[in-house]
Amino acid sequence: MLPTEDDYREIFLSGAPLMDTRAPIEFGRGSFPGAISLPLMTDDERARVGTCYKQSGQDAAIVLGHQLVSGEIRAKRIAAWVDFAQAHPEGYLFCFRGGLRSQIVQRWLAETAGVQYRRVAGGYKAMRQFLMATTHAAAEERPLWVVGGMTGTGKTELLSSLPNAVDLEGCANHRGSSFGKRVNGQPAQIDFEHQIAIRLLQLEASEQSGFVVEDEGLFVGKCSVPEPLYRQMSLAPVVWLEDTFENRVSRILRDYVVEQLADHLAMYGEDDGFNRFEAHLRQSLLNIHKRLGGERYKRALAMMADALAVQRASGVVEGHRAWIELLLSEYYDPMYVHQKASKALRIKAVGDFAALQQFLLK
Repeated sequence: MLPTEDDYREIFLSGAPLMDTRAPIEFGRGSFPGAISLPLMTDDERARVGTCYKQSGQDAAIVLGHQLVSGEIRAKRIAAWVDFAQAHPEGYLFCFRGGLRSQIVQRWLAETAGVQYRRVAGGYKAMRQFLMATTHAAAEERPLWVVGGMTGTGKTELLSSLPNAVDLEGCANHRGSSFGKRVNGQPAQIDFEHQIAIRLLQLEASEQSGFVVEDEGLFVGKCSVPEPLYRQMSLAPVVWLEDTFENRVSRILRDYVVEQLADHLAMYGEDDGFNRFEAHLRQSLLNIHKRLGGERYKRALAMMADALAVQRASGVVEGHRAWIELLLSEYYDPMYVHQKASKALRIKAVGDFAALQQFLLK
């Protein structure tokens, strides 16, 4: 009998490489960290087999599948599976339910190459159910703290200094504001959920009694915070991080201008990178123009245009402080003052980085 594994906790805690034998379209909807798409069938092949199954039953579908994945196609796919298995002997393979597709891959590996590779019992569906249950249990049963504060106070930096933090923005690859979109895009919703769950699993394994998250809305960019976690975040005690206005402006300048440009240049090169960076800033401002109001939007846009022109010509970024200061003082800060007031009964500590770090590490 070929080997199987159903200790999902160990699979995820070990960070074992995973061979995802589902079709590419399934992989694109979401998989697991470390998973590589090495499908048994292409999307078209899977669709044809599925149609055959509905029309003629399982036996006919299996026959068609073997016809579609045969000869040179079969040999190439087996060679790719063998390469993965030999490079990652500690890994596992899986399909959607741990059924026919992964069993075929596992059997062909054994029969053709003599490789006995472990298959995850229950497949993707069982592993995902385990991770979603992990998030639900952590949200319901473990102490949770929420870090709030004005824009630019360094909430993410505080989280990164704590051993029990779950960085939702890091999992979403987004900084959480209109300007927070990153150049390399966001994960699929399912991948976002899985990253959160695995982090919670790691904290549980390290015997952290509770965990800390940043105060977020329901959406971090396009990624939606899992409902059980978001519900508890709305009830949990809050610490409120403070910093000077000048420091906040400098931090936003670094994160949203200097680092964003560096990311764009690394991705797209010198000329196209700056053009795309400029388009990103302008679009980010446009995204909030209705909430800003026409007059403030025009002022901020003019300041941004001047700063971009100087930056393009000389590399100097200081001009961006003008529109950052405007947005903080006239748009973001009033919103956060209201948020702080609405959370007043839940706020248990207010202070700077050092004070709150000490408080949360107790």
